[in-house]
Amino acid sequence: MTTPVTYPFNTTEGLDLADAYRAAQRTPGLLRVKLPYGEPAWLVTRHHEARAVLADTRFSRADAQRDAPRTTPVSPIGLVATDPPDHTRLRRPAARAFTARRAEALRPRVRAITEDAIRRMITAGAPADLVEHVALPVPIAVICELLGVPGEDRDRFRGWSDTVLSTSGATPQDFMSATAALKAYMGDLLDRRQAEPADDLMTALLRARDEDAPDERASRDELVELCIAILLGGYETTASQFADFTWVLLTERPDALPELAGRPERARAWVEELLRYVPLAASASMPRYALEDMEVGGTKIRAGEPVLVAIGAANRDALRFPRPDALDPGRDTSGHLAFGHGIHHCAGAALARVELQEGLSALARLLPGLRPAGDATWKAAAFLRGPATLPVAW
Repeated sequence: MTTPVTYPFNTTEGLDLADAYRAAQRTPGLLRVKLPYGEPAWLVTRHHEARAVLADTRFSRADAQRDAPRTTPVSPIGLVATDPPDHTRLRRPAARAFTARRAEALRPRVRAITEDAIRRMITAGAPADLVEHVALPVPIAVICELLGVPGEDRDRFRGWSDTVLSTSGATPQDFMSATAALKAYMGDLLDRRQAEPADDLMTALLRARDEDAPDERASRDELVELCIAILLGGYETTASQFADFTWVLLTERPDALPELAGRPERARAWVEELLRYVPLAASASMPRYALEDMEVGGTKIRAGEPVLVAIGAANRDALRFPRPDALDPGRDTSGHLAFGHGIHHCAGAALARVELQEGLSALARLLPGLRPAGDATWKAAAFLRGPATLPVAW
């Protein structure tokens, strides 16, 4: 067996894609890696192999309940660690309730929340921290409104989310305590929505669940974990992406926001290219276990072995995206894997796109002269890379 190399490769400073990924893409076969926790794994870095693994039902996420390779002390919970038929059963209420139509209907509200946050930052005066004023409060406000979480509880959610998604700054006890607090809170809120329905996603999830046959319905605990997954995915991921995208545009393409101010319809193309271009995760995650012997990229994978898919590297594969390190909103970005692929494709992708499009458009509209006002500081202990602070002026 090949001796595994230490992983992850990316540093916490900046958003560069580590050269080790490019070397792996040029080397035949898969790379054997060892993460801070769990057993060794095979690493997929090329786009066509990544897409194939993500879609292949011969790889199991449910088996990742074992000592899975990971950057956190404890493996993720809920929908991301299931296979069909359980995954199909649990995702069904989310698919019915968390639709592209619902996300699009939220666009005016997302725009209002974003503009309000930017105007408050303007009132506070330059220089200001874009992360604290816009990137963090906007997605937490959106996802809490969507789920029906009272506004006064949003800071609690932010603290729990930061702990659950920490890769080295939290102890296993901290992780379990934050997870337990999230479960208890979500369970209480779910019970209230069961008794008193409202116009929110949690009520929609309950109604969608109740449409299923009794023996196929998600349990209360399963719905709680689904809501937690929506919260974490809908808040931290979008917050990090918005800060990352803004930093990239300000430092690499300062012409972008002035262009968007005059051509707001270009926001969709910019967002798709930034989704492809920015390697968001600190490392590949969510191992998939081979259910039988098979071959991937010329490497023999034996039944029971875990495989990790490096999304950030796959999105920079020159065989799929020519000149992959160039930021080009005019390119064909179809097939990028920023939201995953296959049955575990992100259920909240439509809402994330709306938030990111509206976020960049609002910056362009209200602050076309936005510029850096100092060096960014970077999150040192988080699963998702990005600025911890991003000082800006206008």
